[in-house]
Amino acid sequence: MARAMFEYTKVVLQKVSFNKDLFKKELEKAINRLLPYELKELYLWLKEFTSNKPNLQACLAIVKN
Repeated sequence: MARAMFEYTKVVLQKVSFNKDLFKKELEKAINRLLPYELKELYLWLKEFTSNKPNLQACLAIVKN
């Protein structure tokens, strides 16, 4: 089930990426739900996903901490 939560998190983040505040809120929820190794995967995915979205790149710091 943990893997399903990780995949669900990615889908949600993609859907709310139009709004930085929503994106940040969903990212904070994900940090509380995901396992430590999934957070590392999420960080790598976020680096790729936000590479062409400069307004969302600041959110990387949330996961890094």
